[in-house]
Amino acid sequence: MYRRHDLVWLTPQGWASALGGLDGAARELALGWQARGLPAVVRRLEPDTPPGLLCLGIPAPPDPHSGRKVRLGFAVERSEVAATRGALALDEAEAPAAWQPGLRNLRIALRAAGVDCRVFGSMAMQTLTGDCYLGAGSDIDLLLRPLDEAQLETGLALLARHAQSLPLDGEIEFPFGHAVSWKEWLGTDTQEAGKLDRVLAKHLNSVALLRRDALLAQFGTDGGRHG
Repeated sequence: MYRRHDLVWLTPQGWASALGGLDGAARELALGWQARGLPAVVRRLEPDTPPGLLCLGIPAPPDPHSGRKVRLGFAVERSEVAATRGALALDEAEAPAAWQPGLRNLRIALRAAGVDCRVFGSMAMQTLTGDCYLGAGSDIDLLLRPLDEAQLETGLALLARHAQSLPLDGEIEFPFGHAVSWKEWLGTDTQEAGKLDRVLAKHLNSVALLRRDALLAQFGTDGGRHG
């Protein structure tokens, strides 16, 4: 099962499909990506995406002068995928020197708690490509993948603590693949009178406001466990 932020390497036919509808700068970006053997990133399916297609993205590094970020999106047949893997583990990502001590401490604490944490966004792309994606205002996008409520609480506490010294951002990914901003989740601990306790949940197939208790209930369903 594919999840958002997974990394995908395409077959030659997959690249042919991707390049078929591109021209100009977008085509040059994709050709360069193909030549370097780089992976595309799994993104949410576009509305009315036909069955069997997978929506992918290629994020170019920001323009050094304008800071503009070009993101290329396309779709391929799932049979045109040569290889896939999950988002980079925290210990695989290459961080700037100023972030390394704090991230090392966070990594050690998460590992001791048995909490899986992945990296996506600019730091992941800089690690994968060697290109410059990070700037002075960049965040560290982390994907927390707890297996139960205890891991969720522990992981969130660690992120909140280390966010005091690191520009942390990112998501919690629940067992069925629904992802919620961990900052939003922490901001909804107290339910306002008369309002449902819902958070914005992003999934490979959709985006919806879901109840927190429904998301927490996924931990009790064996079929939702990560492989």
